Amino acid sequence: MLLVLSEEHKAHLGCLPRAGDAGSVLGAGPGLRLGLRLGLGLQRGTSLVSAVGELGRLTVELLRRGAAPRACEATARKLNIGVDTVQHGVEGLTYLLTESAKLMISEIDFQDSIRVLGFSDELNKLLLQLYLDNRKEIRSILGELAPKLPSYHSLEWRLDVQLASRSLRQQIKPAVTIKLHLNENEDQTAQVLQTDPATLLHLIQQLEQALGEMKTNHCRRIVRNMK
Repeated sequence: MLLVLSEEHKAHLGCLPRAGDAGSVLGAGPGLRLGLRLGLGLQRGTSLVSAVGELGRLTVELLRRGAAPRACEATARKLNIGVDTVQHGVEGLTYLLTESAKLMISEIDFQDSIRVLGFSDELNKLLLQLYLDNRKEIRSILGELAPKLPSYHSLEWRLDVQLASRSLRQQIKPAVTIKLHLNENEDQTAQVLQTDPATLLHLIQQLEQALGEMKTNHCRRIVRNMK
């Protein structure tokens, strides 16, 4: 299963190589600048690893604790890049890592998904390692953030039939009343619903159709990746 990246996500992730380039020029010491001038490429590789590592660490940290403008500013100073570049890079990494972890994308599919970005092999390997190192923790964080929806406990129902009214002495007007008991936050709640038999029959057919689709290979594959 491949991850589809929008143009906005591609633009945000495009900040990553620029962050590495900025760090290689502004963050290099005299000896490493000499190595860069001699074409050794040592500082650029080191800065790219440092930039992606810092942005990846910040991304996971923000997933744990929420927005932190000061953390973005501190990372920008450390990497010698603009705050906007840090924020866009983090936004791009957040989408890439959370969606990949949510779908449990395999290594091969992850690599194929980011190939459209046109990054170097080195950067692709760094992103893959970042994903593999943090996949479990990100899934755990997403599990904690997911809303806890009510679950089914029991159901009561009653069929009422109106046979006459003031305006119409002879009529047959059935209605189904349903009392749905739910478990919610260790408490039990109840919802009372009422509908006519035709609508209830339509709902049953739609639910049966949905359950039937869950048995298809496509749905089973999706559910297996979400677990």
